[in-house]
Amino acid sequence: MSRIDQREALERLIRERREDYAGLSRLIGRNAAYIQQFIKRGVPRKLDADDVQLLARYFGVAEEELGGRTAVAAAGDLLVRVPRLDVGASAGAGAVEGGEAVIAHLAFDPAWLRQLCAGGPAALSLIRVEGDSMAPTLADGDDILVDRGDAAERLRDGIYVLRRQDMLMVKRLAVNPAARRVTIKSDNPAYPEWPDCALDSVALIGRVVWAGRRVS
Repeated sequence: MSRIDQREALERLIRERREDYAGLSRLIGRNAAYIQQFIKRGVPRKLDADDVQLLARYFGVAEEELGGRTAVAAAGDLLVRVPRLDVGASAGAGAVEGGEAVIAHLAFDPAWLRQLCAGGPAALSLIRVEGDSMAPTLADGDDILVDRGDAAERLRDGIYVLRRQDMLMVKRLAVNPAARRVTIKSDNPAYPEWPDCALDSVALIGRVVWAGRRVS
């Protein structure tokens, strides 16, 4: 709702309910001329959010009818938007990495993300799984949340997105910290593993911390 619409909406309610400018001004703790100046002269240019809330409650209308935020918008301001990238990580024989254009965003609760992730939200991205080598843990088409802030520096056993021989893939790593080597595994026993790989042969993108899938 524009500022002009906000003034028109408030003026309509005042007229319909036979209220007076001074009384409403006092209701929100302002000087007696405040509401009249807002409607007739456009000063201030918009009402404060607290004023809108009080007026909406008094008139018994939703805040958005007076130019306030909707409940959905207010909740959305508190969420972290994580980009979903146009790239897939193979859970099969391996796929050449594609582009990284952002095709969508998914919103997450920040407190929930802090429980999952080592880094901040800027290090998070969503990509899709391609193939079935990580079944049943991950299925073809799943969206996985990748924490790029949790990679080589904190390497430990777990599921990672990695690049090896120009292939982007998602695999389970078993780490031998003493020898600085890893075994690259698939959860699907039909696929082979790569045992005892040197760490410098693997480029770690980030740790997989969450997965979501469509239920058919």
